[in-house]
Amino acid sequence: MMLDMSDLRSIVTKVVIVSFSIAALMGIIALVGGGSFGGTEERVLLTTVIVGVESIAVLCYLAVSGRPLVYIGMVGGVASVVPFGIALVLAWGGYDGGDWLWRTFGIGLTVAASIAQVCLLLALAGHQRIGPGLLATLATITIIAAMIVLPIASDADRGDTYWRIFGVVAILDVLGTVILAAVRAFGPGRRNDGSTVLLTPATQARIIDAARLRGTSPEQVLSDALDVLLD
Repeated sequence: MMLDMSDLRSIVTKVVIVSFSIAALMGIIALVGGGSFGGTEERVLLTTVIVGVESIAVLCYLAVSGRPLVYIGMVGGVASVVPFGIALVLAWGGYDGGDWLWRTFGIGLTVAASIAQVCLLLALAGHQRIGPGLLATLATITIIAAMIVLPIASDADRGDTYWRIFGVVAILDVLGTVILAAVRAFGPGRRNDGSTVLLTPATQARIIDAARLRGTSPEQVLSDALDVLLD
């Protein structure tokens, strides 16, 4: 039996929670276990941080699951594997790694973090049309990522003007993200003016169960039900 997107999202979420819980437990044991605080304990704590950051990133990618742009979250999940794996290798490998390894880590981390931010903004937008504000913020995220990757990939001096432009775009990025989050959380769109139908948890559960039995989406179940009712 094939898993639908909601089942896959539930499984991945549980894996993330269990994984970070185990890492957190290891970190606590390392801190309160007594004895000298040596290299092994440091690596355990560093691993806890690495797993925690990856867990947060995965949850960001899952925010767009079940949406038309779900492939962006999938790309982010694949991209995050690279810096996650390198970080573990550097933490437990006993060596600093070559220059190429650090460059790959920096580029992978930049791409993964940028996609995570994109997923969060798309999740905030919900099923609404991508407006000019969101589109502009997504553009700044892309520009920031490119301006970080370029110096990592090449040792060429970018000059003072380059970093001034970077600072301006970074400020616009933060500004756009804050405004979009604030409008989505506290704006008039949050009020139910009658154009939004609020379903009870019991009704939502019935719709989801019906969708699973039919092998379709909850939206399609509602659409089919309305067609039958109106006809």
